[in-house]
Amino acid sequence: MKKLAMNTGTIKNRFRTAGTRHGAYSVGMTVLVIAVAVVFNLIVGQIPEAYRNLDVSSTKIYEISDTTTELLDGLDKDVEMKVLAVKDETDDRIVTFLSKYEALSGRIHVEWIDPVLHPSALTEYDTSENTIVVSCPDTGKSTIISFGDILVMDEYSYYYYGTASYTEFDGEGQLTSAVNYVTNETGQQIYQTTGHGESTLSATVADLMDKNNYAVSETNLLMTDSVPEDCDLLLMYMPAADLSESEVQMLTDYLSGGGSVMVLLGDTSAGDLPNLEELLEVYGMSQADGYIADPARCYQNNPYYIFPELSVSGDLADGMSSGMVLLTYARGLNLTDPARDTIAVTQFMSSSEQAYAVTENTQVPGTYVLGAVAAETISSEEEDAEEAVSEEDSEDGSASSEDETKESRLTVISAGSLIDQQITDTFTQLENTQIFMNAVTANFDGVQNLSIAAKSLSVEYNTVQHAGAFSFLMIFGIPAAILIGGFVVWFRRRKA
Repeated sequence: MKKLAMNTGTIKNRFRTAGTRHGAYSVGMTVLVIAVAVVFNLIVGQIPEAYRNLDVSSTKIYEISDTTTELLDGLDKDVEMKVLAVKDETDDRIVTFLSKYEALSGRIHVEWIDPVLHPSALTEYDTSENTIVVSCPDTGKSTIISFGDILVMDEYSYYYYGTASYTEFDGEGQLTSAVNYVTNETGQQIYQTTGHGESTLSATVADLMDKNNYAVSETNLLMTDSVPEDCDLLLMYMPAADLSESEVQMLTDYLSGGGSVMVLLGDTSAGDLPNLEELLEVYGMSQADGYIADPARCYQNNPYYIFPELSVSGDLADGMSSGMVLLTYARGLNLTDPARDTIAVTQFMSSSEQAYAVTENTQVPGTYVLGAVAAETISSEEEDAEEAVSEEDSEDGSASSEDETKESRLTVISAGSLIDQQITDTFTQLENTQIFMNAVTANFDGVQNLSIAAKSLSVEYNTVQHAGAFSFLMIFGIPAAILIGGFVVWFRRRKA
């Protein structure tokens, strides 16, 4: 018994040592940290997915623009999104973005339908797997978005190397366009002129037109006697040949009736366009000779590659942040007195004061307009037939009429290169397409530019401007500082 008591005392003494106490403290702290981590994960797991994922990518693919936020804040109709896909097998980027998008408005309702468990859903919605059916019960309109439109695959890499990689993420652009389409009962019709060597809109611009639900068709004015009646905007993109006198008269009549025309000038090396220039002069815009060179605002010392000065406001300023737009080989405009006092001309793009209008023989200095809008308010009296009949039956028998006010707009951009695909796709950080779509949308009452460009998924590499100095610092500077610091510490301890 005495021996057992001694052993028990020895064990108790061992537990009373400093090492044992530190060990128990470490075990206790470990258990506490694990418990806190478990509880924290349980709490975080209850947070909606839309708020759990933080976007730390350089391209900010989950970041929602103010354009979408304003649209969703103003929704007065419910929008249903049926996602026909297996959620666990869907790309996490699509799943996360849908959850974040749904959280922006109580009017958006996202429902996942597994086509494997419910194959009849594909027939019911007349679509295929990995698609989103966006619909609005109030308007009865619906549209379908494919996952391939959201995550754009690099087709070259897939077909030639057999690897599936993605170049763009277009979640916001596709969903916002779909919501806008299904909740609006009307659309805008744009006609693009042909027959004068006009250029074709690039795939990038055509996609932005689709996202805004603008229907774009072609019209040859030489084959008709008037601008189509359903035309909301007549677009003339870089004509290489002049208009005929009958076409000028059609455009004059169209504008006089409150129509909207947009002209993007192009290369006219084949000759001048006197009839078109005459029409522009009626609206207070005179074309300068030659191309504009601007040494003060140019790209990489090329004076014909211009960053114009912008003076945008209202609809033209929507979504503009950097104010950087690039034009190449732009024609210059000078504002003159329009033919009628009812016409008001406003410029929104211009060169600097150090610009020149350059021809083969001359260089004329000055500030030149590169983009302008001529607006005219048109009033006309239209007799109200029903009211006239009613008034005839009344005691005084007097007839009445009402004034109908319209606004015609002529928008002129002096360089069609504004929407050249080589520029818009190469310099994605510039706002060429934004200001162009704003200029288009400004012609429509109560319409907002909702064309949101896709976000690039390409890898961005950090570049060092002074690589030599940086290498010297990493190889010699930092190691030397560590060695000197270590020597100082050693020397102080040695003296102590």
